[in-house]
Amino acid sequence: MFDARKILDQFLGSQIPGVGGSVRDRAGQATQMAKDNPLAAGALAAAIFGTKTGRNIAGNALTIGGLAAIAGLGYQAYKNYQAGKEPQAAGTTTGADTGPVFLPPPSDSGFSTEPQVLRNDFVLALIQAMIAAAKADGHIDDTERARIIDKVKLSGFGSEAEAFFQKELNEPTDLDALVAAAQTEEQRVELYTASRLAIEPDSRAERGYLDLLAGRLGLPDALVDHIEATVSTAKV
Repeated sequence: MFDARKILDQFLGSQIPGVGGSVRDRAGQATQMAKDNPLAAGALAAAIFGTKTGRNIAGNALTIGGLAAIAGLGYQAYKNYQAGKEPQAAGTTTGADTGPVFLPPPSDSGFSTEPQVLRNDFVLALIQAMIAAAKADGHIDDTERARIIDKVKLSGFGSEAEAFFQKELNEPTDLDALVAAAQTEEQRVELYTASRLAIEPDSRAERGYLDLLAGRLGLPDALVDHIEATVSTAKV
C-alpha cells in the first residue's frame, strides 16, 4: 500500500518545495514545476482542488504538515466545544511575518498524528473525504478526471495510487465506508474538518454534502459550528 501521509501532505501543500501563496498561486506554480520536474508532484493537489478552497490558507497551517493541520484544527474545535464556549476562531499565536501559527494537537488528545497510533487506512479516508467534498458540486467532469490522472502518473506514487485515484474520481462516493473509517469521535471530527478544509462551500450541493456528512458522522450541530469557525481561521 502506498503512503497516504505523503499524498495528504501534498494535498495541503507542505511537501511542495518553493510553492507558497494562495491556492491559485500554488496551482500555477505547481503546474509549472510538474512541467519542469514531473516528480515535483504538487501539481496533484492543484489539479484536484484548483481554487476550490475559495480563500488563501493562512499562516503555517500548510507547513506543519497535512495531517497535523487537520488534527490541530479539529482538536481546537473539539476542545472549545467540550468547554461549552461559543464557536470561535482557533486559539493561535501570530508570527511577525507569517500570520497565524497553528500547533499540532497534544499527543494525549485523541487527535493523534503518530504513525504507530494512526492507521494508514484512516489517513487514506481523510484523502477520500477531501476528494468527495471536491466532487460534491459536480465540477470534476471527464476532462478534469483525465487531467488529474495524468498528474497522478507524473507524481511517481505508483500503480496502487493511480488505481486509488481512478476509483475515487470515477465512482460515486461510498459514504458508508467513509463514515465507518472514523472509529472514534476525534476521528469523526477530523474527517469533517478535512472535508471542510478542502472546499469553501459556496453552492447548495457543497453545503448539502457537508450537512449530510455531519449527520452521518453523528456530529452535533454545535460541534459542527465550532469546526466551521475554527477552519475559517485557516482561511483568510
